[in-house]
Amino acid sequence: MEMIVLIKQVPEIGEAKIDPQTGTLNRKGIPLTINPIDLNAIELALQIKEEHGGKVRVITMGPESAEKALREALALGCDEAFLLTGQEFAASDTYATAYALTQLVTFLKPWEIIITGEKAIDGDTGQVGPAVASFLNIPILTYAIQCQLINSSLFLIERTIESGVQRITLPPPFLITVTKGMNVPRFPTLRGKISARQQEIQKLNAHSLGISVDSVGLFGSPTRVVKVENFKIERRGKILKDMDPTIMADQLVQFLIDRGAW
Repeated sequence: MEMIVLIKQVPEIGEAKIDPQTGTLNRKGIPLTINPIDLNAIELALQIKEEHGGKVRVITMGPESAEKALREALALGCDEAFLLTGQEFAASDTYATAYALTQLVTFLKPWEIIITGEKAIDGDTGQVGPAVASFLNIPILTYAIQCQLINSSLFLIERTIESGVQRITLPPPFLITVTKGMNVPRFPTLRGKISARQQEIQKLNAHSLGISVDSVGLFGSPTRVVKVENFKIERRGKILKDMDPTIMADQLVQFLIDRGAW
């Protein structure tokens, strides 16, 4: 089973900062790691590999520092890692990011399934996975909570929907986005960490994949952040005590009316 896992390097939870001038994420001096839900995607791929054989290739788009996230994936047991990098990709929105990743996925053919986390904790859009599937014109199954190979060419997948759980059987190729509850990601072993240090990260850029610079980055992004604001939520209460219950009730009602809650 040939599998590709899409991952993203993100700031550690609570460390993200936005540049108020550009509206983009400022990654300088911030600890970076693999997007947590992408670890569930890696775990699913490794479980399928262990049960049925095959290869797991992990890919990401980002700056040179994203190599660290790829080595973490290799330490977990992924077979190969690919980094799509270059200044031309800077400030790509989800559409441009998905387009660029699609070109890399196409370059890496043959493969049978693509796996990714349902969303990234920094953008929280959940758009890249479905967009890649759309570019590739293959089925997309989102919010998967179970995925198993039931015979040599058919998968059984369970996914959450508004009315409950949907069970679907389908053959490859397809793209699946997994939820955090699908499994418990493993930890890397010492042997895995040592092996990951020695493995080669294959790096590609727009030129090597024949990607026009006008189709990625700010030029290729139909959406962009134009304004960022920090909202401060203040809660001002009023304590009513030591007074006549009728007066207290009247003041409570007036308090709610003044705030549009009555």
